[in-house]
Amino acid sequence: MTDIQAADALHMAGEIDAAADAYRRVIAADRSNFSAWYGLGGVRLRARAYGEASDALRHAVRLRPDDFGAWGLLAEVLFKLGDVERAIDAYRRVAADPSMRAVAEENLAIIMPGSASAANADVFAARRDYGRRLAAGVSPVERPERPPSGGKLRIGYVSAFFDGANWMKPVYGVINRHDRDRFEVHLVSLGGDPSAAAGYVDHAHDVIWQAGSCDDETVARRLATAGIDVLVDLNAYSAPKGLRLFLRRPAPVQLGWFNSFATSGLDCFDGIVGDDAVIPAAEEGFYTERVLRVPGTYLAFEVLYAVPDVVPPPCGSNGGRLTFGALASAYKLNDLTLGLWARILRAAPTARLLVRAPTLGDPSNRDHLRARFAALGVAHERIDFEGGAAHVDFLRSYDRIDIALDTFPYNGGTTTTEALWQGVPVLTYAGDRWVARTSASLLRAAGLAEWVARDEEDLLAKASALARDPATPARLAALRAGMRARLSASAACDTAGLCRELERIYRQTGRAAGVRP
Repeated sequence: MTDIQAADALHMAGEIDAAADAYRRVIAADRSNFSAWYGLGGVRLRARAYGEASDALRHAVRLRPDDFGAWGLLAEVLFKLGDVERAIDAYRRVAADPSMRAVAEENLAIIMPGSASAANADVFAARRDYGRRLAAGVSPVERPERPPSGGKLRIGYVSAFFDGANWMKPVYGVINRHDRDRFEVHLVSLGGDPSAAAGYVDHAHDVIWQAGSCDDETVARRLATAGIDVLVDLNAYSAPKGLRLFLRRPAPVQLGWFNSFATSGLDCFDGIVGDDAVIPAAEEGFYTERVLRVPGTYLAFEVLYAVPDVVPPPCGSNGGRLTFGALASAYKLNDLTLGLWARILRAAPTARLLVRAPTLGDPSNRDHLRARFAALGVAHERIDFEGGAAHVDFLRSYDRIDIALDTFPYNGGTTTTEALWQGVPVLTYAGDRWVARTSASLLRAAGLAEWVARDEEDLLAKASALARDPATPARLAALRAGMRARLSASAACDTAGLCRELERIYRQTGRAAGVRP
């Protein structure tokens, strides 16, 4: 057995650390060995050491520019590191290989909304292309005669993330408040199941479908037989395989809500739920769905699990020096975002930045991000990089942050709600697409519109003014002290109102489809 074969055998056996060492030994002896670079990139990807994986796979594609497998792994790694534009270029290269085109188009559809160089038309095109491929050969199931429901409208919610307490704050805020005298609630779980720990309040007549192990046609037939009237997708492209269920048309009305951020690109949805902030009327042409709007914010949330107490801002005890922070997923840390943050730090020379994400627990990922900031003229001494932690400890990071910085164009959703609930205002601007306006939707609903800048330059001006103003520590202290009361009294946390609006939409779309409870 050759050295490269031994390394591959360790890789196949799942011994990724030993495999990485074996690949490195091969490379030390022969830096032109494509298979060793490719193998090292693959095992470091599996270990989530994306910085090292990126270096290895770049070597691999330089050695074999036409190897689509290496380009596919590199595209995945680049996205994980926040290098979105190069990831898109790599996936487009991969799409030239017929055997990999489906995977490439799926990934382009997933990540395109977060591309700073893309426009609404590009997002629409990527999702239409993938939607056509996904729909090919998928037929609607037969819907038998609707069984009696006692005059109730049957609502089905589909999610792969019902067990995600921190992600599902808007969802459970609505589901727990449904009028069970008028609505029969079905929760179709494609992943972890609803639980009290996740925020779900059990109701005796709710139906929980454990469907993760079933194929989409089987689930669709069972939902059709159960007589679901309105089926609501809570996944969108966070779990794109679940979209096949909706292509089967098990319900007379099918809607997207919560996790959408852009069009599905599919013709099987009768509507998509947003609000005036995220989908202005002028952009409705970029949706295959009918746009349905709720007042306030479509992401009204309720915190239904233990979180740390709010503490005073750190600038109040360190001479007024601000600490900006971001607890965003690393794939949102693209060149636009880092460029804006670097400009803020250069304009506010006494300020610091705390960046925390689970992937930053790996040294190669930290080194990669540190090098990107250095290239933007920001010394590493001004930035703290930290990895993941248990969620309560992760939220305690906000004790050390005065002002949260948003990511662009892919804003925070969960991240924004968590920052606000911990008393930390989020500085953002309203961008050019849905995903670039989610924070604006939440902040305006919370009565915090002054934290929404007009554009990038206004964002920079606001940040630098806050860093220079001696009144900022007192302003932030007062804001933090009253933040939870402010939120609770605002549309940002009016989940009861959001529930009533969604119920109105369900009844209205149901009647239009001929549903008679």
